Amino acid sequence: MASNIQRMKIGDFLLRRLEEAGIRHLFGLPGDYNLTMLQQLHDAGRMKWIGTTGELTASYAADGYARLNGLGALLVTNGVGPLSAINGVGGAYAEHVPVICIAGSIPLRSIDRGLGMHHTMADGNFDHFLNAYKPVTVAQARITPRNAVTEIDRLILTAWREKLPVYMEFPSDIAYLDIEVPEAPLVLAEPPSDPERLRSCVAAVAERLSAAKSPAILVDTDADRFGVASELMDLANKLQAPVAVINAAKGVIDESFPHYVGMYAGKASEPGVCETIESSDCLLAIAYRPIEVTTGDFSASLPANTIHARAHSLDIGHDNYQAVTLKEILRGVINAVPEVSHRAPRHVVAAAMPSTDIDANAKLTQAFYWPAIQRYLRPGDVLYVDNGTSFSLLGLKLPPGCTFIGSINWGSIGYSVGALLGALTAAPERRHILLIGDGSFQVTAQELSTILRHDYKPVIMLINNGGYTIERGYLGKTEPYNDVANWSYANLPKVLRPDTSARSFVARTGADLQKALDAPNDTLIFVESIMDSCDAPALVTRSSNLGAELDYGPTGPQHREGLQLRPATSQMTA
Repeated sequence: MASNIQRMKIGDFLLRRLEEAGIRHLFGLPGDYNLTMLQQLHDAGRMKWIGTTGELTASYAADGYARLNGLGALLVTNGVGPLSAINGVGGAYAEHVPVICIAGSIPLRSIDRGLGMHHTMADGNFDHFLNAYKPVTVAQARITPRNAVTEIDRLILTAWREKLPVYMEFPSDIAYLDIEVPEAPLVLAEPPSDPERLRSCVAAVAERLSAAKSPAILVDTDADRFGVASELMDLANKLQAPVAVINAAKGVIDESFPHYVGMYAGKASEPGVCETIESSDCLLAIAYRPIEVTTGDFSASLPANTIHARAHSLDIGHDNYQAVTLKEILRGVINAVPEVSHRAPRHVVAAAMPSTDIDANAKLTQAFYWPAIQRYLRPGDVLYVDNGTSFSLLGLKLPPGCTFIGSINWGSIGYSVGALLGALTAAPERRHILLIGDGSFQVTAQELSTILRHDYKPVIMLINNGGYTIERGYLGKTEPYNDVANWSYANLPKVLRPDTSARSFVARTGADLQKALDAPNDTLIFVESIMDSCDAPALVTRSSNLGAELDYGPTGPQHREGLQLRPATSQMTA
């Protein structure tokens, strides 16, 4: 038995376990309580430290990294660090992203003796931040020499298995203490399904799908998080069944897949999709989580007999199946259902963004911009959207192999800049395109300096329209509270890194934009597109108008003349 045990310093063991879980980079800020672990990371020379400009953007970066890598992690210092990062960790919880937030915390000696320390509330209670993280993480622990082996493994495995963030407090005086640890590496694996429950579940689902005349599949983001997109497409192929996604799951199903029909959002669905989903006599919904922005303001109406499949359970009729995993269920069902050679076609996929005949030398508008972006996309791109008129990305048809990264459920502006840093770090070989407005960009613009520092080469497409145009559709069409300071955005790469080779462009016309899009992407490209503050795609504006009705009710100020930006009938509607 002794041969299976070795002695390691606790900090080295944590770093080893993170590496065994596939984490090659750690994001965050140094602070006196986490410097012991940072020194161990530096001495080991394996995992790379990516210092960010703030804890909030570190949490966004860990989120973006996890979406391409499977797991992400950040390291902050006690109190001020976790509270700054909690918004991003909360977003990871809402979006089902496995992030490990590690807080180098006050010495265990100080906790045992009740000693007052900086970066605390100075009230003798050392559990405030553990408690603060309980609502936004699936598991939390303070590491000690006694629990280190058990809790480090538990937190990492829980984050990976549940696809949710966890929180770990790591006292600064334990990193260099030796403990006994297992020699065996950490294995990321799902517990196997209960054999009887799996057999019964597969048989019940297969029976329903096989008997259906119009089966269909509806996909939410967990299809990506739990890696079952390929199984869903195999099942759709075998059944000749249509597949739709909600907007948060954009790109999870290859949009060139023959059975992909588009996005479902109730009455706001793409043409034909609503009927396809709502009239299905056997709808298989994958981890469907309805909120107003994914359901067309609650206009979605799934069939009453919908099969609801989640990561580790499934509902079919009155029966609930536990101790089963989504991937095993789908593989079993694929094997069990008979192959359908032909099925009457349903209304399928909406057309891609239409081209426009707008004069390229005229003032740049949203109507010219988005068809140009559509033409710019290519297979394998990683695409980022932030809250604002950049939601128009949802109306584009993505080429095969693209990945969509956004904060649809959580909706935290500025998320995409930090996520861009993280995902670039995870997959620098892919082309990354950030689509963002000036308001969102100003929240986290400083992280551009870290992107430049590491010589990453994303394409940053920024719309400069003087503020929060999406909010103008809710309320305050011309009110100053929706304005932001007008920066010289295209100059920022040079300001943040004077020796940069980045190419910057200011696009005031369609011709300017096209010139920028034609530039070689052998370095960072930054495109500032100047547009009118009240120019917004009709679908975005309509969504904001409806959102105001939900948010403010019938007595709200949105009904006053001129307080809302409204869609013009001449606007394109894609």
